[in-house]
Amino acid sequence: MDYKKLKLSKHGLPTWDSLMPLVLKYTNEHGAVSKSSITFDVANSLELPENLRNLVSSKYPDDVLIEGRVGWAVSDLFIGGALERPSRGIYQISQLGKKLLDSGEEITRDKVHSLPAYVQHQKELNERNKNINEDDSVDEVAELSNKVTRYNNEIASNLLKKIQESKPTFFERLVVDLLSKMGYKGQNGSAEVTPPTNDGGIDGIINQDPLGTNTVYIQAKRYKNDNVVQRPAIEGFYGALSSKHADRGVFITTSKFSDGAKETAKNFSIVLIDGIQLTNLMLQYQVGVQVKRHLDLFEIDEDFFEE
Repeated sequence: MDYKKLKLSKHGLPTWDSLMPLVLKYTNEHGAVSKSSITFDVANSLELPENLRNLVSSKYPDDVLIEGRVGWAVSDLFIGGALERPSRGIYQISQLGKKLLDSGEEITRDKVHSLPAYVQHQKELNERNKNINEDDSVDEVAELSNKVTRYNNEIASNLLKKIQESKPTFFERLVVDLLSKMGYKGQNGSAEVTPPTNDGGIDGIINQDPLGTNTVYIQAKRYKNDNVVQRPAIEGFYGALSSKHADRGVFITTSKFSDGAKETAKNFSIVLIDGIQLTNLMLQYQVGVQVKRHLDLFEIDEDFFEE
């Protein structure tokens, strides 16, 4: 296609948001495909001059700019629900995406950002970022720290969406792995996911010592953001704990807890972990993520120069 008909940036490249309709059309025609195929093929379909097609980032020479912009379009469409991910690294158009294409309306950034799933995503990000210091007087180190926090919050939000799309059995295994990484298993303890049938309301068990004298029972509920865990679910978990003569339990969900659920859990000494806490802990203990880049900040050691 003639790329000059699209909205162009200062480099003469199409802007990432102008590429969203092309991504939807491509996935509509090709079905489930890898993200690398989408970025490469859509970039090639623009028939850019060689100098623009191969233009790279000045900071990161391995990043081809136009492919990165297609990738941003893929990410926003996925967050908005116009694309879905049936398996790792694979994307396909969703029913919502097909409706957007068939509507004949212009597919713009504002249109995608007004989709309910995207609005919810932004609401969650705002909640994660609410404690960031926005004071104009902050120093450069604090400003850099804020940027890192915002970046990691975006990763955490995307991580939560990925977990919500996983199978329930995968989520149960994930939370057991996380609590083990956090040290709940102890040096010589054990951790297991209970069988999916007849689990008695217990999804995972962590024995903190070889003899199992200290045991943590886990319930894991993989819900969408709008499915708030209510008090009866906590009461049911307490009943499951009582049947095991247990005095400690952790209830983990990918959504949130109602005030009634929180109060009941407090009375029953049940620890609650919601979706935001879950993904923050996953980043902290590096479960399901890996460090992308280390940044070392230095300051002068004044004691070194004292005579």
